[in-house]
Amino acid sequence: MILAENGMDYAGNITFPKALYDPKRISYCRSYLQELKKAVDDGADVVGYFTWSLLDNFEWRSGFTSRFGIIYVDYNTLKRYPKLSAYWFMNLLRRPMF
Repeated sequence: MILAENGMDYAGNITFPKALYDPKRISYCRSYLQELKKAVDDGADVVGYFTWSLLDNFEWRSGFTSRFGIIYVDYNTLKRYPKLSAYWFMNLLRRPMF
């Protein structure tokens, strides 16, 4: 049984607008899911998938400077903003790509 996860960060302190626009994360996740689908078609016993991570958070190695989440967190106000990748995942769930 395999529980698959993937994720990528945007390293460094990037601006708010650039943090919300994350096409590289979408491309990375799309490619990952395409390869995961091939593995399932070849017989892999995949029982789940999640993206790392839902929210931007503290990372032990890089503190608050890496943005892993598909939801941007304003660390001053704790307000949350969906990134482009969050909308991509939402649409994927409504209309699967496979």
